Amino acid sequence: MKNSIKNIATLVIVAFMTFSFTTVDGDKKVIKIENSKIVWKGYKVTGSHQGIIAIKSGHLNFSEDKLTGGEFTIDMSTITNTDLEGEYKGKLEGHLKSDDFFGVEKFPTASLIFTKVKSTGKNSYEVTGDITIKGKTETVSFNVSVYGSKANVSLKIDRTKFDIRYGSTSFFDGLKDKAIYDEFDLVADLEF
Repeated sequence: MKNSIKNIATLVIVAFMTFSFTTVDGDKKVIKIENSKIVWKGYKVTGSHQGIIAIKSGHLNFSEDKLTGGEFTIDMSTITNTDLEGEYKGKLEGHLKSDDFFGVEKFPTASLIFTKVKSTGKNSYEVTGDITIKGKTETVSFNVSVYGSKANVSLKIDRTKFDIRYGSTSFFDGLKDKAIYDEFDLVADLEF
């Protein structure tokens, strides 16, 4: 009987010590990649192109139903165009995967890690994060909306910060109607 009491007391002390020195990060909600998508849109002088790109893995962190963090890995080899067909679609997708743009063979993934989350309303947040594309990391700010088990993320990225200079008037003169704007949009619809 004394040994049982000692064992229970030891167990209680160990449990107390463990919980006292363990931080609780809250709920980690894994992104259901099959039900989530990212739409990209790039702009040029004569119009725009858009398409989709797949999430390889990701999660959002919550504490008491409030967004506190997140992390995503994007599969760059899945970048596709949705506004062209046939030969032109294939050419654009090949060019986007080439070293002129995302260098997918050498850099098969991109990532985004939330570093700061600030609530701006009931379901909306202003997020600061580190995005890595082509091996270069930059800090970006963007908005996130969360409703139930879904979230929407929208951000604007300056591609030249990741050494993607093709067709940029920031680096090349005389491009005229061949110029491609430096910023592109990403909009992610997430389910977790």
